[in-house]
Amino acid sequence: MSKDLNKVMLIGRLGQDPELKYTPSGIAVANFTMATNLTWKDADGKLQERTEWHNIKAWRGLAETCANYLKRGSRVYVEGRLETSSWEDDTKTKRYKTEIIIDDLIMLSPKDQTERQESDDYKKRKDNYESIDNNNDDLPF
Repeated sequence: MSKDLNKVMLIGRLGQDPELKYTPSGIAVANFTMATNLTWKDADGKLQERTEWHNIKAWRGLAETCANYLKRGSRVYVEGRLETSSWEDDTKTKRYKTEIIIDDLIMLSPKDQTERQESDDYKKRKDNYESIDNNNDDLPF
């Protein structure tokens, strides 16, 4: 029996800051747009560029991570699946929206040290590691 596959992998930049909301049951959901670019040379040798915009949605902890650490212009790798929803607008016209529901994200932009927001847990662990005296270990080298 064969399996179907619905998988998307993108590297691009955020077009807006993530918008974090919560469902009535308290589940976090973040939405943002992401741009990917394609460049090529046309028949005249001129460089051409096309930008494709993607609607991205993240759930739960990943949604909160997106909201806390990403901003417009951030370069990211996302991995997820396509999901299309449909509805009728006020004029009874059927509308469609395709989103990428992500389940993995890697931040590719370098962190700006002045804007870095570390959790208290991370600070405690970092302070513990920095307080270890590395000169008095039992290692032979």
